[in-house]
Amino acid sequence: MKKRWRLPIAESVAIGMVVLAMIWVWLNSCASSGAITGVSAHPSASVSGAVYLVDGRPAAGAWVRVQTTSNLTYAAPDGGFTLSGLTEGVTVTVSAWYTGCKVGWAVVAPPTLPITITLKPYDMRDDAAYAWNTSYADPANPTLGCGHCMAPSFQEWQATAHAGSGVNPRFFSLYNGTDLTGTQVSSPGYKLDFPDTAGNCATCHAPGAAYDAPFTTDMNALTGVNREGVFCEFCHKVGAVYLDPATGRPYHNAPGVFSMRLYRPYPGDQLFFGSLDDVTRRVSYLPLERKSQFCAPCHQFSFWGTPIYESFKEWQESPYPAQGVECQTCHMPPGTSPTFVLPEKGGLARDPARLASHLDLGVKDLAFMQSTVAMSLTARPIAGAVQVDVTLTNVGAGHHVPTDFPGRHMILVVTATDAQWTALPQRGGSTVPEWGGAQAGLPGQAFAKVLRDGQTGESPVVSYWKQAFIVSDNRIPALGSDTSVYTFTVLSAGGPVTVTAELRFRRAFQDVMDAKGWSAPDIVMGKAQTTLSVPLWPSVFLPLVVRNAPASE
Repeated sequence: MKKRWRLPIAESVAIGMVVLAMIWVWLNSCASSGAITGVSAHPSASVSGAVYLVDGRPAAGAWVRVQTTSNLTYAAPDGGFTLSGLTEGVTVTVSAWYTGCKVGWAVVAPPTLPITITLKPYDMRDDAAYAWNTSYADPANPTLGCGHCMAPSFQEWQATAHAGSGVNPRFFSLYNGTDLTGTQVSSPGYKLDFPDTAGNCATCHAPGAAYDAPFTTDMNALTGVNREGVFCEFCHKVGAVYLDPATGRPYHNAPGVFSMRLYRPYPGDQLFFGSLDDVTRRVSYLPLERKSQFCAPCHQFSFWGTPIYESFKEWQESPYPAQGVECQTCHMPPGTSPTFVLPEKGGLARDPARLASHLDLGVKDLAFMQSTVAMSLTARPIAGAVQVDVTLTNVGAGHHVPTDFPGRHMILVVTATDAQWTALPQRGGSTVPEWGGAQAGLPGQAFAKVLRDGQTGESPVVSYWKQAFIVSDNRIPALGSDTSVYTFTVLSAGGPVTVTAELRFRRAFQDVMDAKGWSAPDIVMGKAQTTLSVPLWPSVFLPLVVRNAPASE
């Protein structure tokens, strides 16, 4: 009988283990690539290494992240780090950021030997000769213009007041003292009062031009990229703001660029600051971009000692800082897009919650405005009248409402009508002031910071570039409320009475809008209505007293 050949037991076991290992590797590769559904690779691998500065010092505390993910750790005092939860064989980019440095990175596929990331500091100087790049897509040079690659963010910014601050007709009608067309002289106007000066308007409205010439940049002389107002590259070159340590606010009379620090690179270099710590392209992370302090220079300043724009201070003194609610939380909320750079231009998908929008939500956004104030309305019959209580609560703004430009105001109008829609006469309560336009004299009130011209005594005025004083300020602070009470006389017939309260926002006092030709309609911020049944009140008859006149009369 023929003898059968057999492998020794040890060799058989070894071969079997090799085959099993090959099957395991194949299964993992299929699972990670999606070739086999229902099978997933276990995220059990890790990457270790160290982060150093160019001088060899460990970058203790550096942020180390698996790019585009929430997998984040911080470098130890010796610069060491470990990122866990990775999948063996799957390539990842490990990014690292440290204060004063551009983002560094390494591309690895675990398991791997410890890696080293060396971070290069960015240039701390500022090149005043730097030529700004346009935000718009430049057909002549596809490498320039944010709109080429960052189309989602660019399109949002393009529709904002920031993008229009260098060409806004309403602004120029106030700056030059003309109507909206710029063809007719119409007071008020900065240039009418100070014809031989440029003013400091450009420090916020055209910061790219004003940074090196804050007092001599005439808004009428803007050219090129500076007509783009607060353009993309300007904000992303701001690396710091100057705030008074005693108040945490900009210094008095230091608006806009006076309170900003730019880092414009020299030839052969480039630098952008951003709100992400893992962008591996000429970028440094700037946590300040997610803080209200970034907005403070243009939203907190005084003229002639009178505080005019105060939205930063109003936020600062509200409950919101303690809750972690910043300006950007409301005005630049995350969108739904997972990328801020077009995928075909190399954009990487991230959690949309990490990506701030560039919507700059404000007066132009109806739903946003209408979410700012909540209104409650109650009405009850009293002897021969109806008493109405209206409470307005600032539930959505992190600052007073309205805020900043002192021409902005809100008007509350309260009416009561009978079954025939005849207006009931007002018996008690406030009325809209005489400057309230078509609503002047109606039951209700207005909310505004009212200024008085220091020379002429005229009030209200919006010419804060001259000496002006605050006459009154009844705007509603963040989370604050205002309750007003009104009474209306009920006719003796009684019956149903309908009470309506309407709150509207107006961009400027009506006489200014009329003089300038501003046609922007009021924004109805809120409206409430209730109907109540009023009992029949008996008529009251007073005795007629007749006095006999003396004969001599």
